[in-house]
Amino acid sequence: MKLVLSSLIFTIVALLLYKNPFLSSQLTYLIHQTSLAAFISLPHNQSDSSTIGSTFSLPFTAPSFFAPATTGSMSISRTIRQTFLAIEQSEGAGARVRRSIGTAKLRNFSPFLMLDHFTISPGAGFPDHPHRGQETITYLLKGAVDHEDFAGNAGTIEAGDLQFMTAGRGIMHAEMPRQNKDGSANVGMQLWVDLPEKLKTCEPRYRDLRAKEIPTIHVDDGKVTIKIISGQSHGTDSVQELAYTPVWIFDMNLKPGGKVTQPLPTGWNAFAYTLDGSTTFGVGKDQTTVAQYHNVVFEQKGDSISAEVSESAKEDGRFCKSTPNTILPTKSSELSY
Repeated sequence: MKLVLSSLIFTIVALLLYKNPFLSSQLTYLIHQTSLAAFISLPHNQSDSSTIGSTFSLPFTAPSFFAPATTGSMSISRTIRQTFLAIEQSEGAGARVRRSIGTAKLRNFSPFLMLDHFTISPGAGFPDHPHRGQETITYLLKGAVDHEDFAGNAGTIEAGDLQFMTAGRGIMHAEMPRQNKDGSANVGMQLWVDLPEKLKTCEPRYRDLRAKEIPTIHVDDGKVTIKIISGQSHGTDSVQELAYTPVWIFDMNLKPGGKVTQPLPTGWNAFAYTLDGSTTFGVGKDQTTVAQYHNVVFEQKGDSISAEVSESAKEDGRFCKSTPNTILPTKSSELSY
């Protein structure tokens, strides 16, 4: 499945960060003044220093060493390595997705396997399909989706809720939308995160995170709203640990004139997915304005990511961000869908 977000009219960006285990002492915090959803996680392959590693990952409570940069330190903003449009395609039974991770544009992004921004219209959905060797994180932006599996587990997530599913040794799973009274589509995002080899055959499990459980903060004089799904931002921690592969996840929304600088660990990979509006990333001559439905992959050099929305913008900017806190050797999962 996939994901979507909005606020008036806003830009959504999903930032996914990976950290090298040898750099844990340098961990700092992400996002300061923009509206975005963040997903942060580390590649499982320690030996591949070129791996960017990004994907929508599960939330966790950041350990004490994930501390923000000190006030006197000089922050270095990361530049953009790659930006590309997520092309819409068919998936499941009549559903539409914009896939940005797990395509020819962005492969080998350990531990992230796939990121889908999905739209499920009435009559469409994702009937029975297998998963194995990975975890999926589903963030619903609009509507409601029923899910169930062959083990008898079933439930519903609604707008603002998340579901974390560990497939482990294997599971048959289905996700079908509720029919909205106004006939509108159900929209959301889904991130696939690879499991380390030692957990590939673990027992399947589900964990839900309800919208009301997610801490929400406002920065830059209220121009930026950040939902801290997992991790920490501006001194506020998330409240849940829901995945075997820990990641930071933020949903950020920037009003016109809003700015944010999110510190992030040195050496971690990061990306952002823009859902609505246009958001400008970077500082000074390195600034780049990115439109809706684009994946933005950042260079590993630097310890922060800056974003802003122009004062003259007619839409809010919104994006998502994620980063993991460990890197473990792993074998690739089968991309069963």
